[in-house]
Amino acid sequence: MRKSALLALMLALPFATLADTTVTIATIANGDMSIMQQLSGDFEKSHPGVHLKWQIMSEAELRRQNMEAMSSGKPGFDVITVGTYEAPLWGKRGWLTPLNSQPADYQAEDLLKPVRKALSWNDTLYALPFYGESSMTYYRKDLLAEKGLIMPDDPNWSDIKRLAAKLNDRQKGIYGLCLRGSPGWGDNMAIIDTMANSYGAQWFDDNWKAMLDSTEWREVLQDYVQMVHDYGPADTPKNSFGEILRLFAQGKCAMWVDSTVAASLLINPQISLVADKIDFAPAPGELTRNGSNWLWAWALAVPSNAPNKQQAVEFISWATSRAYINQVAQTVGWGAVPPGSRISTYQQASYLKLAPYAQRVRSAVESASVEQPTLMPVPYQGVQYVSIPGFDQMGNTVGEQIAELLQGKLTLDETLSKNQQAVTRIYAETPR
Repeated sequence: MRKSALLALMLALPFATLADTTVTIATIANGDMSIMQQLSGDFEKSHPGVHLKWQIMSEAELRRQNMEAMSSGKPGFDVITVGTYEAPLWGKRGWLTPLNSQPADYQAEDLLKPVRKALSWNDTLYALPFYGESSMTYYRKDLLAEKGLIMPDDPNWSDIKRLAAKLNDRQKGIYGLCLRGSPGWGDNMAIIDTMANSYGAQWFDDNWKAMLDSTEWREVLQDYVQMVHDYGPADTPKNSFGEILRLFAQGKCAMWVDSTVAASLLINPQISLVADKIDFAPAPGELTRNGSNWLWAWALAVPSNAPNKQQAVEFISWATSRAYINQVAQTVGWGAVPPGSRISTYQQASYLKLAPYAQRVRSAVESASVEQPTLMPVPYQGVQYVSIPGFDQMGNTVGEQIAELLQGKLTLDETLSKNQQAVTRIYAETPR
């Protein structure tokens, strides 16, 4: 073979190999991920021959497909979107690629420590945070002022219930308090779990005996149902984050306790009719503030059996980097940057100017008591979930039964009994 022909072949082979590299990404349909997809062409330009294929799906469908792929051992995707619940459990099982060896310019030390820790197992990072969140109280300061009411600096659920009664005005179409009711461990149970923690309720005692029929859980469900029935929308059992976001933005909710990611949307006058009328307070406590505000992060991980592992790791490093956040700021604006993942975001004057809630969000994330989520010591970690295999099934079942309680299909006694039985059974049947 002539030397020139051999050289041409050597140059062509790597290009042909790269041209066939398609990184398949499984993620959820939300605004932040849409921005990532729009900007991902820059990654492809800097990685010639690497092409990104996006599989966008609902949260429930994402979890179902991820679990099927992980448990079967069949590679479904190169990149998966996971949360703080899945990352350490799946890392422990060897299902995810370890991510501690990031290049220096990734600046891993810039990641908010609680988020990094929640995505790790035995100090090894198994997912890189795209954005982090906690929970807080949103309220209409104009409505409180009209009635001469004051939101406490650190409200309890007793305060929220008292204020909701005075702010509720059905004739004007204003609900005193809006809370999630759509069933699911990441849906209605997110708010109910933080409420339960602050009331001193537990999922398990020190011997892993289920505690879902305790006096504390009875008080939680009594108060939750009473507040929803008396001060919330009639269709609460169908309402998730998106539905209540729309209600609040339309001026129909006086208060709302939910994810901190709603803040940037509610102060945006293009989306919210009450953008200049809202204020923020910490998520409510009660007997304790332990576990009163949750910790969550949507993160990107690479399955250990991913077909294109190297390119997948390079992509998630790009998508969660400080440089990416700056790129979003320059392209879309600082108001659109992913929150709750990096310390440096909260050191940007431009971001702090546009986000009056920013330091409160950071404080909520950093104060989430993951290791001591309730009043008494418990054998588990996690705020709005229990970090053990099988909790997703437990949470979904309990969430469904609480939704039936809201709809009058179950009594309180029946709900407590069924919750206790379900959690006891699932815990006993789940391999560890």
